[in-house]
This record gives sequence, C-alpha cells and structure tokens, in this order.
Amino acid sequence: MPLQSTLSGRSSGSTRAVNTQSDGKSFEQLRQECLQKGVLFEDPDFPATDSSLFFSQSVPVQFEWRRPKELCDNPKFIVGGAHRTDICQGQLGDCWLLAAIASLTLKKDALARVVPQDQGFDHRYAGIFHFQFWKHNQWLDVVVDDRLPSVRGRLVMLHSASNNEFWSALLEKAYAKLHGSYESLKGGSTLEAMEDFTGGMAEMYDTKKAPDNLFYIMKKALNKGSMMGCSIDISSSAESEAKTSSGLVKGHAYSITGLEELNCRGRTVKLIRIRNPWGQVEWNGPWSDNSREWDYIDRAEKTRILQNSTDDGEFWMEFNDFQRNYDKVEICNMTPDSLTDDTKRHWEVSLFEGSWIRGSTAGGCRNYIDTFWTNPQFKLVLEDADDEDDVCSVVIALMQKNRRQLRKEGLDLETIGFAVYEAPDDADHQGKDFFRYHASKARSRTYINMREVSERFTLPPGKYLLVPTTFQPHHEADFLIRIFSEKKAKALEMGSDVDADLPEPPMPSPPEEETDEERGLRRLFDQLAGADRAISVRELQQMLNGVLSRRKEIRFDGLSLSTCHSIINLMDVDNTGKLEFQEFKVFWEKMKKWIMLFLSYDTDRSGKMSSYELRVALKAAGMQLNNRLLQLLGLRFADDNYDIDFDDYLTCIVRMENMFRVFQALDKNNSGRVRMNIMQFLMLSMNV
Repeated sequence: MPLQSTLSGRSSGSTRAVNTQSDGKSFEQLRQECLQKGVLFEDPDFPATDSSLFFSQSVPVQFEWRRPKELCDNPKFIVGGAHRTDICQGQLGDCWLLAAIASLTLKKDALARVVPQDQGFDHRYAGIFHFQFWKHNQWLDVVVDDRLPSVRGRLVMLHSASNNEFWSALLEKAYAKLHGSYESLKGGSTLEAMEDFTGGMAEMYDTKKAPDNLFYIMKKALNKGSMMGCSIDISSSAESEAKTSSGLVKGHAYSITGLEELNCRGRTVKLIRIRNPWGQVEWNGPWSDNSREWDYIDRAEKTRILQNSTDDGEFWMEFNDFQRNYDKVEICNMTPDSLTDDTKRHWEVSLFEGSWIRGSTAGGCRNYIDTFWTNPQFKLVLEDADDEDDVCSVVIALMQKNRRQLRKEGLDLETIGFAVYEAPDDADHQGKDFFRYHASKARSRTYINMREVSERFTLPPGKYLLVPTTFQPHHEADFLIRIFSEKKAKALEMGSDVDADLPEPPMPSPPEEETDEERGLRRLFDQLAGADRAISVRELQQMLNGVLSRRKEIRFDGLSLSTCHSIINLMDVDNTGKLEFQEFKVFWEKMKKWIMLFLSYDTDRSGKMSSYELRVALKAAGMQLNNRLLQLLGLRFADDNYDIDFDDYLTCIVRMENMFRVFQALDKNNSGRVRMNIMQFLMLSMNV
C-alpha cells in the first residue's frame, strides 16, 4: 500500500528534515566540530573546485572561491530582513530559481523553513551554513561551506543588491549542491523551485486560454500565500532572453509579487506587479514606474502602491497588457484547495513511487497501444463523495525524479503525462485489450517535458485506474505520484503481488504406454546416455538442440549450456547432476507448453518475442511477478531492441519455476500457492 497522510493548510511530507551530508552528521554537529578545532568548514561533498561549477564544459574564466569575509569587511547573513530586492542574477541562467526565491521572500513562514535563522557571521561562525528543501515528499537539510565563486573580488552568481549580504548567494549554492553543480541549474520552471521551497502543489494557466476571472484567481492565490511566476514563450532558441521594445524579456522567468485594483478617472483598473530577477530591465508601457497614468490617481494611493519604486527590476502593468504580453502563469499552492471557489478542505494524500524501465514498464502513451498497457498501473477507489456534493474532488500530480542530477549523463526531462480509466473489480495489471476497448475518463491536458504534470478533476465515486507514462516508449525515468482527495481514498499498485500457481507435473507414462514421440525421444536419449542411463548437461544440450532444430516454426541458434544447467537444476530430483529419462519426459511435457506459449508471442516467426510481453507469458505459465521483478528480468534478458530470443526465454521461465518450486517446498501451509515480499523473492532467486 502507498503512504497516506492528511494535508490541511500546510506543505506535504515529513516535517523533520533529513541530514544529507555523506558522513551522516548534522549541521549542528559539523559546526560544533569546527568550533572546537578552531577551523572553518570545508565541504568534502561539494568541494570548491571546477567540478562543482560545470560538468559539460571547461570553466570559461578563472574563478576564485572566496569566503564573504574575504569579499567585504562586515559580511551579514541577512540585512534588514530578506526581501525580493536581495536577489540579483549573476552569470548563471537560473532566472527561474531567482524568480522563485523572490516569491519565497513574500511568504515569511516558508522562508524561515528554507533559510533557517540559526546561523550568521557573528555568533558561532564556522564557515558553515545550511538550508532546507523539499524533495520527493521529504524535507532535506543541505549543508554548504561559505566559499563562493568570484572573479576579481566580486560574486559572479546570484548576489544581493547589498554588497555585504549573503543569504541569497549561499541559498543558490545549497540548491546547486542538491542538484550536483551550478550548471545543473541552467534553465528550468519557476514551479520546480517553488515546490522545492514549500512541498506545495503546482498549477499552470495559459493566459490566452485562461478563465475570465484569472485576475481574481491570482489575487486569491496571493492572499492564500501561494507563490507565482510568469513567462513569455519563445518560438526558437534564438529568441531566448531577447528583449522586446516594451522592455520585457522572452523565455525569461519573472515572479509575480502583487495584484491591486484602483480607481482611475472613474474606472476600475486591475494592476499586476512583476519582478525581473535581473534587478533591472523593466516594462516601459502604461503603468510602468514613470508613466503618466500614475498622475491620475490619488497621491496617497500612488505612494502606497509604488513604495519609492526605482529601477530595481520590479514594475506594475495593467492586467490586460499582462495577458497580451505574457503566455504562462505558474502558481504553487500550499494546499490543493481550488482557487476558483472559497471552499476550504482537508486533503488526504496517497503517494506512489515507481519507474519506467525500457523493455518492461516503459510503454509510452496511448498512441503506442502494443506497449501502453505495460506501464505501471495504480488503482484508486473513491468511496465517499465530497461533503455536500455527489462527486469527489481529486488532484493528481505526476513528478519525474532526479532529472537535473542526470544532466551530466546527457539526460534531461522526459515528456510525461497520465490517463485515468474506470477500473474493473480485480486487482490484476490490465492487459492490452482493456485499453484497446475502453476510453479514458480523465487525463492530463497535455504531455510536456516538465518535472511535474498536475490536473484537478471531479469524478463520481467509483474505482479508477491511473496510468502514468512517458510520451514515447522505451524512455526511462523514476517518478513520484501524489493523489490528493477530500475523503480518504484506497489506493494500490496493480499487479504488485508475487504469486505462483504451479500444479504438480503428471507422472510419466510407463514404457509400454509411451507415444511414438516418446519412443523416439527414448531412442535418442539412450544413444547419448552412458552406463548410468542418464545424460549430463552437455548431452542434454546436444539432445535438445537436435530435437528442436527439426521444428521449423522455432528459429534459434541453439540452447546455451547455461540454459541446460537451469533445466537440470529444475528437473534433477535425486540431485545427481544428471537427468534420467523419466525426469526428461516430465520436462519435455513442460517444454511443449512453453514452446506453444513462446510461439503465440513470436508472431512474425523471428525467433524472438517482445520483452514487454514477458508479464503475460509468465502469468500464462502460472507465475505472476510485480513491476520491480519484471524490470530486472527485462534488463537481464532483453536485447537492445527489447526482444527476448528463445534461449533466453527458456532460461528465464525455467529459472523462475525452479525458484518458485524451491520456495513452494518451504511453504509450511502447503497451500499450493506462494506469496512473498520482493526481498524474500530476490534473496531466494540469487541462490537458485
């Protein structure tokens, strides 16, 4: 079963932060050690070297790692409180992160969590600082030393407008450490960092297709403590960070810091305040800092709204102009409460973690029907409707994990999405025909290469099947699913049991009742067997290859010695290391069934079957495996085209039955069915 918890007006996940330092020590332990030794902390997990800066290129200039006390006379962690004006972008293309930090400063309780106040450059200073981030439903405490990259005595990454304030620069360093390097922070979505600062739930609006009341949705979000950002789309990489004639920057992340309604010349004007993390380059149209529109409103109102506005990268614009110029609004809510009504709910949360692995569970979207069904499937049972309603409110958020850290391996975000179906009563993993003949009841609006895709639905009470996927098959990634519902929902992973239903093989027929086929096999067996009337593993290999080569429907290059060893391990009941003919006859009956099973999936008679069909093939042979085990088998036996040849198929099925037989012998209840957890299964299989 998945982890379930309740969410009500707070961010999700465990509230206690987990220490992330490789030696397992906490910030306080490390600081105390440095104070006792009289040294400044040097972080071995994120050293002051080029590898912490870049992974795909050589360092373009000679950086010097300097501590704040080497950069100014009187460094401070925070000067006069942390404000959005403390965030000025450096040489790194992480405006998305800076926009999120600017929004974070507007939410003081979240800021206090991310930026603990138990540190500074005065009392108990030891060159060590720490910050806390939400990652995959838990809070992490990330420790860094205060050596910062600089050139000619000036910070080159994120910095404060005040030369002696360093909280924002150290926060960026901790976030870079979390993801492996500074370069890993290049390019991203503001929502990503907003979630990492809060554990909240993300929503996105297209300003050109948004509801008519988008202004009030955003105003409500800001009043509820949500964090917001916005951006202008680009049509090509050449437009990235291109400045328009109106002073806006394309492909650039901005933070939204205010919304106001005021009276101007007898009409109500809706205004929005936006901040450019560069700390400069502002909108120059109506309601910009020095525009004449401000002369037509009450002086006190003007003073209150502008608050001594300067060229600091923050500006106001009319909401209609905002919708015309900007394309996306990103909102990170602290709870899944809807922004379109005033209902406050208590939310139940179910969480699943899983993986898409090529050859077994990376089936791609519904366009690829032959493999779509192999994706992980999750059953959601909504038994009770919302209070005072006859439907169930559900928010589904699908997140792909650790993609920034994988950039150094040449990987990036996958294009992801999900679909929801009405589920049958059984708990089995549904096959191809189910999805061929059943339409989805809900789905993500689009497949997109973002870290998280989330959607809000209202569904009638009932049983539903959630299928998360990458857009294309064979693309690998780990994922986390969060399912929010007002009433507690039952949730489980489909096909998660590891079972076997293996009937005892029939007793071999006596010699006088043997069929023509069996008599032919006996003659061949006797030719190979020695005086002990048994065949060794090499003789078994020779016999099977000779018999199977006569069957034209099977294309293969011969059985390997390894496969034949597995066959003897399965059938050698007297532990002689050889097979007698009666043992071989029992195996041959099994073999004929396995051949027919293989041929039913080898439709083109290529001598291979798709590794994605292994789940149903093993189930037809009496064995049910979960996703984890199927993924391991796919990685072990499938080739680069996700096919399994006959020899590997036979090795796989023989070893699985052998392992189940051994466990069945240990089944104290003698039930004829085998149930075990995955660790027992794996430990046993390693010893078979």
